[in-house]
Amino acid sequence: MSIIGLANQTLTTPALINFTKLFPECVPPDAHRYINEIFERNLLRNDRLTTQLTQAVVALNERGVTPVLLKGAAMLATKGRVSSATRLISDLDIVVAPHEVGIALDCLFALGYRVHYQAPPDAPKWYADLQRPEDVGMIDLHQAPPGHDYFYSSFGDIKQYCKLITGTQGSAYIPSATYQALMLIVHDQFQDSDYWVGAIDLRHLLDLRDLINSPEGLDWEVLASLTSSKLVRNALETQFVTLFSLLGVDVPVEMRRRLIPRLQYWRRLLQARFPVLRHAFLATALLDYRNYRAEVGREERIAKHLEPRAWVLPKMATMRFLLDLSRERRGGKV
Repeated sequence: MSIIGLANQTLTTPALINFTKLFPECVPPDAHRYINEIFERNLLRNDRLTTQLTQAVVALNERGVTPVLLKGAAMLATKGRVSSATRLISDLDIVVAPHEVGIALDCLFALGYRVHYQAPPDAPKWYADLQRPEDVGMIDLHQAPPGHDYFYSSFGDIKQYCKLITGTQGSAYIPSATYQALMLIVHDQFQDSDYWVGAIDLRHLLDLRDLINSPEGLDWEVLASLTSSKLVRNALETQFVTLFSLLGVDVPVEMRRRLIPRLQYWRRLLQARFPVLRHAFLATALLDYRNYRAEVGREERIAKHLEPRAWVLPKMATMRFLLDLSRERRGGKV
C-alpha cells in the first residue's frame, strides 16, 4: 500500500504495470487489479490526447506552421501506444516561433479552444494555456522552451536539435533525446524550483531514465557543452546522481562525482524520508545562490539596465516564496 500511495502521489501509478507483468507472483491480486485498471484508463486517456494533438498539429500545418512538440506531446508522437501509456501526461506542450503565435492562436480558436490562462504582456516568458470542455488535457502554447532564457542562451535555434517527423498525424519537430533531457531538468530544477527546495519529480526522473535507455540515447559530450554554466551543471548532475543512485541508470562517472550535486542528492533523500527536515535544509539552497547571482541574476540586471550588485543572499521575498513552496504537497513531487 505504501508503494501504491507513493505512486499515486508522484503520478507514476501506470508505470507500475511493468513490475506487475515481470513479477506477477509478487503482487497481491487486488493490487494487480487496481494497477491494471489505472493503466487501462490511462491508455484510453492517452488515446484522446493523441487525437487532440493530431487535430491541432494538422490544423497548424494547414496554415504553414510546423510546431515543436515537447515533453508528453513528443512522447505521444514517437512512442508506441502501449509503451506511452505508462506515462500520465497532464497537458500538451507545443512551441511555435514568435511570429507564428497569432496564426497558432487563430487555428486553435477555430478548433474551439479558449484561453484558460495567458501570461501578461510584460511577463519574461509568454505562454498560453488553452482548453476545451470535451478534452482531457490542455494545450500549453509556447513561443520558446519553458524556463529562463539564460538557461538556453548557448543553444541557438531549438530546431537544430530536432528531427522532423511527417505522417498521418501531421508534421512536427521532435527534440533529440539529449535536448529533451536538458529541458526536463531545467523545467524541474528551476521553473518548478526543485533545485532550491530539494524536491524530486519522480515522473520526470522516469522520463530521463527512458531517454537515456532509448535507442538514440544521450550524447553526453553535447550535453556537457550546452551546460557551461556552473549553476546548470550542478542542477544537471544532481539529477544524474539521483538517477544513478535511485534507479540504477548508467551515468558516466564524471557526471556524478562532484561535491555539490552529491550533497544536493543526500539532501533530497533525507527530506523524502523525513519531511520535517525540509525547512531546516532550505538553507542549503545558499550553497549555489552565489552562482545564481553571478549568472542568471547578472543577466537580469543587464536586461533591466540596473547596476551590478555584489550581495549573495536572497531577498526576504524569495526566501518566503521558497519556504511556502517547501510546505506545499505538490503532485508528482517528493
